[in-house]
Amino acid sequence: MDQIKLPLYVKLSLVSLLLALWLYGLFVGQYLLLPLGFAVLIAILLRPLEARLMKWRIPRVPAILLSILIAIIVMGGVMFFISSQVQNFIQDLPTIKKNINTLVSQVQQWIRQQLHVSQHQQQQVVAQAKEKATGEIGTVAGGALSIIGSSLSNITLIPIYTFLFMYYRELLRTFVVRLFHKKHNDKVAEVISEVRFIIQHYIAGLLLENSCVAVLNAIGLFIIGAPYALLLSIIGAILNLIPYIGGLIAVFLISFITYTNTGEVSKLIWAIVIFLVVQFIDNNFIYPRIIGSKVKLNALVCIVGVIVAGSLAGIGGMFLSIPFIAICKTIFDRVDELKPWGMLLGDDFAALHEPRKRKKIEEPDKK
Repeated sequence: MDQIKLPLYVKLSLVSLLLALWLYGLFVGQYLLLPLGFAVLIAILLRPLEARLMKWRIPRVPAILLSILIAIIVMGGVMFFISSQVQNFIQDLPTIKKNINTLVSQVQQWIRQQLHVSQHQQQQVVAQAKEKATGEIGTVAGGALSIIGSSLSNITLIPIYTFLFMYYRELLRTFVVRLFHKKHNDKVAEVISEVRFIIQHYIAGLLLENSCVAVLNAIGLFIIGAPYALLLSIIGAILNLIPYIGGLIAVFLISFITYTNTGEVSKLIWAIVIFLVVQFIDNNFIYPRIIGSKVKLNALVCIVGVIVAGSLAGIGGMFLSIPFIAICKTIFDRVDELKPWGMLLGDDFAALHEPRKRKKIEEPDKK
């Protein structure tokens, strides 16, 4: 039976409708989908560790549990270090408050001189803003508490989901393969293996890349004598996990914290210079060598994907956006009807000229 060929506008309409339904489903079910997404990534990342433990003749279930336990210990150690640094940071709040008040007075003075707005008028505007915001604090606080509570409950579910994904890995893989016709089984199995390989190496490369970024930031901050150099470096590395946008947020946040702790404009400028230089080194040398060879994605698509995922599912959606786009590109490149979409997600300009080359080669054969 011949396949029905639909007009282009019908295909685009169906794709737009499917995309809208998928985004709506992500927004509605984010509290379920985000833990599952993180659990899948962690399960893929822990697969080599599980295989190594099983080579040491450890049974499968204990090997899975031990892998998850090692991951929890590592994450717990990082969180303990960050919390200890934050406690020291809280002790300096009086100094930070004093520096912020000095900064505010300098800004007010600049506004008065440059924009000719009196300090009394500025204080009136600030007072009105405070009065307006006070009425919304209760609602925002209640919403924040509910979000924090749901986030904590979801975090506790991630290890459980991870164990189940690792335990039922072969069952889930066979299920996906048998969803398609038998003639496509080999191709589907190959796509699944490639997706696992790409995600595994992407996450491992991302952790290695951000470790390098944290070390470079720490060295630079130690050189200029910035306070909490290790804490600021780790925060910058964590924010750098959010592609493109996270680096800009890190520059602003770290420079602001550096100034509020020291009150010195010179250290503020040096902190900005250090993070910009590290970002340049990361974007042009570290990222292309560690990750770029494994996942070649379009920067425009990545930025749009991060923003859309963040607006739908918050910070967790931002972290999961790039792995999901990489999975989509891997699948699109393997399906003939979806190859144009895979080309759109990638940044391989050489692929644009492949049809022309093939045509030039084939023409002499026809003659």
